[in-house]
Amino acid sequence: MSIYVKSEIAPLKRVMLHRPGRELEHLTPGTLERLLFDDIPYLPQAQKEHDNFAETLRGIGAEVVYLEDLAAETLKANPGLREEFLTELVEFSPYADYRAALYQYLMTVSDDKDLILKAMSGVSFRELGAKPKYKLSEMLGIEHNFVLEPMPNLYFTRDPFESIGEGVAINRMHYPTRCQETLFARYIFAHHPEFGGKTHLYAKGTEHYSLEGGDVLNISADTIAVGISQRTMPEAVENLARNIFADETATVRTVLAVVIPAKRATMHLDTVLTQVDRDKFVVFPGMLPTLRVFELTPAAKGGLKIREKGSLEKVLAEKLHLDRIQMILCGGGDPVASEREQWNDGSNTLCVAPGKVVTYNRNTVTNKIFRDLGIEVLEIPSGELSRGRGGPRCMSMPLNRAPL
Repeated sequence: MSIYVKSEIAPLKRVMLHRPGRELEHLTPGTLERLLFDDIPYLPQAQKEHDNFAETLRGIGAEVVYLEDLAAETLKANPGLREEFLTELVEFSPYADYRAALYQYLMTVSDDKDLILKAMSGVSFRELGAKPKYKLSEMLGIEHNFVLEPMPNLYFTRDPFESIGEGVAINRMHYPTRCQETLFARYIFAHHPEFGGKTHLYAKGTEHYSLEGGDVLNISADTIAVGISQRTMPEAVENLARNIFADETATVRTVLAVVIPAKRATMHLDTVLTQVDRDKFVVFPGMLPTLRVFELTPAAKGGLKIREKGSLEKVLAEKLHLDRIQMILCGGGDPVASEREQWNDGSNTLCVAPGKVVTYNRNTVTNKIFRDLGIEVLEIPSGELSRGRGGPRCMSMPLNRAPL
C-alpha cells in the first residue's frame, strides 16, 4: 500500500505509531530540558494508554504499523545493511572516542528488532562497559552518562517525516537531541521492501534548515499548510515548496506558510490548529491576534510567487472551496480553559473520518463542544502520554487515507 495522504480528515486507512519503550525510563531530572520533556512519564501506564490509542485506531478500521517494526524489517530484508546503519547511528554519539566500542557493542545484538529498540532506548557507559579514556571523566563518574542518548520523543511519530500527497519529506529536526530520530525514516524509505525507492522524497533529512512534521497539514489535494514556528524555519518552507512543485506528478500547487508564536507552548502548527470536519477546525484562540499567512505558488523557472494573505479563516475556506468554515475555540474561548486545554493538546486532534476525531479525555471542555456540534469524539486516556506535550495527532503518522 503506497503513501496516499491528501487530506486531514479523509478516512484513515493506515497509520504508523511508535509504542513508548525504555527510552522513557532513561529520562532523569537532569536531562529533561535537553531531551525536551517537562516530566518523566511512568512507562507501564504510558504503554497501556498507547495500546488503547492503537486499539481505538484499529476499531475504526485503520491498519496500525509500528516504526520499530518497519525499521527492523528494513534491516532483515537487506543483509549487510546493519553495518551501514550502525556506522551512521554511532556518529550521533557526542563521545567520539567511544564510537568504535559502541559500534562493536551494538553489533553483538543479533535480533534486528532488539537492535532497533536498543538504538531507540540509548546506551549508557555502564552498559557499554568501556574503560574511561580520560582521568577527569573517570573521577566525575562518566558511567552515569549515555554514550548514545535515548530518544524519548519518538512516540511523537508525526515529526521526523510527513506524508504529503503520494510522497514524503524526511526532516532535519530543530533540536540536536531529535536529529537522530530521522535515521529510521531515511533507511525505511531507502531500503524497506515496500517503500525503498518507490516513494517520492521532497526532503531527505540532510537539509540545512529545520522543519518538523507537526507543522505540516494536508488541507486538500492541492494545498498544504506549513507552520513557521519554534521548530520550522521559513527557509525550509520555501525549499519544501520548491521540491513539491518540481514534482510533475504532485497535485499540491499551493503552500500556505502560517506564522505562529515561536515558543514551546505552541511548538508546532498542529498544537494550535487541526481540522475536525469538512468545514470545521479547532484553534487555540491565544494565537489568533498574531497570525500571518503567506501563499506560495509556482513561478517561472522553478521560482516561487509569495504573497501575504488575509485571515486564516478566509484562506482555509477558499482552499477548501467553501463559503465559510467554522473555527472552534479550544476551551470554548475561556482564557483559563483555553490555555489549560491547549497545553494538554486540546487542539491536537487526530481526525480519522469527516466529523470523527480522537482526543485526550482530559480536555473535557473542548470535547463537549465537539459533541454539541455533532462531531463524534473517541476519547483516549492521557495521564502519562500527555507529559510529553503532544496529543493524538502528534503520536500518529498517517501513511494512507481514502480519497475524500
